[in-house]
Amino acid sequence: MILVYDKSFEGFLTLVYDVYYEKINVNTILKQLPSQLLLEEYKQIITNEEKALKVLNALKTRFPKNSFQTILNIFMCDTIEFELNLLYFIILGFKDIKELSNINNSFVFYIQNLEKELFRVNHKMTGFLRFEELEDKTLYAKLENKFNLVYFLGKHFSKRLNNQNFIIHDINRKIAFIRKEKKNFMENIVSFEEPILSKEEERFKKLWNSFFSAVSIESRKNEKCQKNLVPLLYRTYMTEFQN
Repeated sequence: MILVYDKSFEGFLTLVYDVYYEKINVNTILKQLPSQLLLEEYKQIITNEEKALKVLNALKTRFPKNSFQTILNIFMCDTIEFELNLLYFIILGFKDIKELSNINNSFVFYIQNLEKELFRVNHKMTGFLRFEELEDKTLYAKLENKFNLVYFLGKHFSKRLNNQNFIIHDINRKIAFIRKEKKNFMENIVSFEEPILSKEEERFKKLWNSFFSAVSIESRKNEKCQKNLVPLLYRTYMTEFQN
């Protein structure tokens, strides 16, 4: 059977509840109903807060802290079709918690590898993210990524920039991690206008680009090597790759 849910974490927990208690045999989980179905039965999961809360409490009670955190982390891989593997990972844990460390299980193997990829990409972004100073001295950084990294990056830079106000803005997901007056919070960004940079920031951007051009040696230019070290997907908002 094909199950369709609304992309939310609560919706997915409702899906887990229905599958577990109704003994549904699932072969596909989708975030939206496809335009064409090939004679296959499907069910639309209606998000239910009561069901979701029961599953959430069961996960917190019966799963080790690291396994519960893994479930939350996997949901940050929102452009990947992880749902079917995560569903059976959770069901496996309810049946035998020891099996969650068995990498010979295909569901466990998939989840562990996806989480490792999430952490690898997040680690790279801690080096590739570029902050710009706004008129009010707040540091502002934009990013676009296949993974939802805003919270992870926000927590990382809260430790590095402890006394500095900053914003990390995920353009596609329209969310932002904001640190203001030593307090952290997440915000939905409904509309967006390009912020005004400080005069000092404009000056330093020009100086940095001039330096970046000056130190490059045209005869030793190796674009293939450069793309391996700094892939194109990370360059969108990097100062040194902007004209």
